[in-house]
Amino acid sequence: MNNPKKKKKRKPSLAIRTNILLFAVFLLFTALILRLGILQIVHGDTYKKEVEKTEDITVNKPVPRGLIYDRNYNLIVDNEGVNAITYTRSKTVKTTEMVEVAEKLSEYISVSDEDMEEIKERDMKDFWIILHPEEAKAKITKAEYQKESDGKLQSSDLYKLQLERITKKELASLSKQDLKTLAIFRKFNSGTYLTPEMVKNEGVTDKEMALVSENLDELPGVDTYVDWNRKYPYDSTLKSILGRTSSADTGLPKEKVDYYTSRGYSLNERIGLSNLELYYEDILHGQKGKFKTTLDKDGNVIGTESLTEGQRGKDLALTIDIEFQKKVETIIENELKANKGSGNTKYLDRAFVVAMDPKTGEILSLAGKRYYYDEEKRNYVMSDFAQGTYTTAYAMGSSVKGATILTGYQEGVISPGTVQLDAPVQIKGTPIKKSYTIMGYLNDLTALKRSSNVYMFKTALAIGGAQYTRAGQTMNVTDESFDIMRNRYSEFGLGKRTGIDLPGEQIGYKGSERIAGKLMDFSIGQYDTYTPLQLAQYVSTIANDGHRMEPHIVKKMHEPVLKKGEIGPVFKDVEPKILNKLSMKDSWIDRVQEGFRQVTQDTGGTAASFFDDRPYNPAGKTGTAQAFYDGPNWVPGTVQPDTWNLTFVSYAPYDDPEIAISVVVPWAYQSVGNQLNLKIAQKVYDAYFNYKPGQ
Repeated sequence: MNNPKKKKKRKPSLAIRTNILLFAVFLLFTALILRLGILQIVHGDTYKKEVEKTEDITVNKPVPRGLIYDRNYNLIVDNEGVNAITYTRSKTVKTTEMVEVAEKLSEYISVSDEDMEEIKERDMKDFWIILHPEEAKAKITKAEYQKESDGKLQSSDLYKLQLERITKKELASLSKQDLKTLAIFRKFNSGTYLTPEMVKNEGVTDKEMALVSENLDELPGVDTYVDWNRKYPYDSTLKSILGRTSSADTGLPKEKVDYYTSRGYSLNERIGLSNLELYYEDILHGQKGKFKTTLDKDGNVIGTESLTEGQRGKDLALTIDIEFQKKVETIIENELKANKGSGNTKYLDRAFVVAMDPKTGEILSLAGKRYYYDEEKRNYVMSDFAQGTYTTAYAMGSSVKGATILTGYQEGVISPGTVQLDAPVQIKGTPIKKSYTIMGYLNDLTALKRSSNVYMFKTALAIGGAQYTRAGQTMNVTDESFDIMRNRYSEFGLGKRTGIDLPGEQIGYKGSERIAGKLMDFSIGQYDTYTPLQLAQYVSTIANDGHRMEPHIVKKMHEPVLKKGEIGPVFKDVEPKILNKLSMKDSWIDRVQEGFRQVTQDTGGTAASFFDDRPYNPAGKTGTAQAFYDGPNWVPGTVQPDTWNLTFVSYAPYDDPEIAISVVVPWAYQSVGNQLNLKIAQKVYDAYFNYKPGQ
């Protein structure tokens, strides 16, 4: 039987517990409300910003390079618009998604043979793993996975094992379509995040552009636009001097990536690789456009905004007249073809002409050609070799005798009018050295006019502290005599950089033996070697009354303009620059100028038969140097055949020079002489004065 008293006692206990529970719930709700209040009121803005957090990334947009004109503003390097297809990789895109897009894109565009040939075995293995993830995973054993978990192997080690275990049969399973997709995927994968990577900009047809443009919604990251390539309206004329640019595929050279990226360049950006394009990269490159890409916290693009449109590179106007340049190149080509062929001209394969304004240093023509037998084509080919005017050096022969005479004056071993006997010279331990004929007694002017070697020998020996009196005598010269002559020669630009605004200039070879016979060879240009450009600067210095001008190939720099065919305002004028003044007296320079005039205009002058009837009245000096052939057909370790280099330096008119030239024909013949140097010079002068470049 139940006890009613006990039931009554339980009721108060239940009510108390219920009240306690309700009070606890009340406290919890109060705390929650307070907490929510604090979060919303105190920290609300902070958490709102965190939820709405975005990332802004600024991306550079390449612009076309500046144009290059000749001195008369004939366009010689242009930008040609071409269809292009690009891919921009987002931060969140997966590799498998990129492959899917590449596969779809391969349905709309063709892939070049060059791109297919660039696919390597490693590329194929990486791609096979992407296409066959389960099979690739199965190539790793459980024990190897366990080692990775234990930290004994890295994930990269497992990947290497997968690569090693892919069989040739598995690689062969990749179809032609797979490889085409891979070629496109390689382009996708080579770029950096959010930077457009060139997929194709050569041979993109209008149909391909239309197909891709119509299907961009199923090709995330892909875009179409008009790109540019360098165009050369004058074909190969001056081509080697203008230089090369990298392509969108090659981008920055590997060895210069750090240098250019530190200056804001993208990896796939095109730059100048050689000559003018390289030397004036900062001018021609332009100011890239910039646009801002906004990403959400997951890395998805939520908007883009153009910051600056950018500006294409500034334009260059050269000192060269392209029509005169063409004439000079044609002259060289014709003379090489006409003289090449016999056994006597077996090694003749090149010739150079440098023409410059001696008063300003402006290069009027920089021309060089190579004519050689191409084994693959089984035919003779002519190639542009203008850069050889400052990157190759040769023994120049008697053309340098003007510097020898002036050095003799300066060192006090001869003076204007000094007479010396031209007869064979033989010192102990040295073969007989002589002029091409015995000339008897002659003075400095006649020595230049008739090109006496002996006069130069005796002058050089005197500088070396020696006096030749009889055959067979022992002859010693001071070590410093070589330094004296080289220092004097350098005042003309011989044996040192001319300062031309082109990269890669060479200074030539300096002989190391310091004996009397070599000093004699030095005095007639048959010891040290010089470039055709150095030779032109040397004669320009004499023509310009002893002022050595810095040669330059760029005349003006212009701001770019949008309208084609118009020239923008001048950004910078390249002013003439005097590098030094000869330390010789003006009267001595006048004396050598007279000797040079006699060479070309007086009876007995070594070039008079070519120029004494020309109305432009040139002055100059011929040169013939006995040399050893070391060109492309020489096999190192074998005997170097004897050859003869032909040179000629000149300026005209002699009393008020407006052009100075050097003509260099290395390895012109072996046994029987020709006058290829003078034939070229005569035709170059005739072309210049009949045409008058820039006027």
